Amino acid sequence: MVVVAPAQSQARGNMGGGFVEFLFGDRPQGPQVSLPPPTDRRERPIYANADPYAGTEPSAGNNRGTPRFDIDPRFMRQEVDYRGTEEPGTVVIDTESKFLYLVQQDGKALRYGIGVGRPGFTWAGTHKVTAKREWPDWYPPKEMLERQPYLPHHMAGGPNNPLGARALYLGSTLYRIHGTNEDWTIGTNVSSGCIRLRNADVEDLYNRVGVGAKVVVL
Repeated sequence: MVVVAPAQSQARGNMGGGFVEFLFGDRPQGPQVSLPPPTDRRERPIYANADPYAGTEPSAGNNRGTPRFDIDPRFMRQEVDYRGTEEPGTVVIDTESKFLYLVQQDGKALRYGIGVGRPGFTWAGTHKVTAKREWPDWYPPKEMLERQPYLPHHMAGGPNNPLGARALYLGSTLYRIHGTNEDWTIGTNVSSGCIRLRNADVEDLYNRVGVGAKVVVL
């Protein structure tokens, strides 16, 4: 049985800019927006499907769709038992376990694997979904630009955009629940505070969660 109970809202560390964390060297350089999957000694992707484009839909300017890579099966979307106090329709994010739960009727929940903030960038609190966007543009917040002034100030939405296929905006914060085509980062501490899902999963969640939905981050 999955037990998820709301915790007292509190910051767990530096809340940061709230977007996907990029990897940089010691010197300023352009952001490495689309990271390659892990490889073995022969430079073969470890997690790639036989057809990495299988099950994806074409998008504007990309007639093949977004590549999809395998992840640990426990982080795949699935229905689970749920024992908690939140009402159906509530999104509950278990940062430590790296799962997002969408509470359903009759003691059930849909569970999604997620990537969460790096150490020092995790947080907790209760908010509502205040906006939803498909293939959102990315504007790094001033906090991130202050840390990394060489970042682009704007990136148009699309398959290579770090916000992925969909984004759900949380309250008045800089945090988002958003997609990624870097499936191998699901289940890890990878961001500056945002919650990331596989593009296929964030599209599913996007269609189930409306503006005004309650989001509890543990």
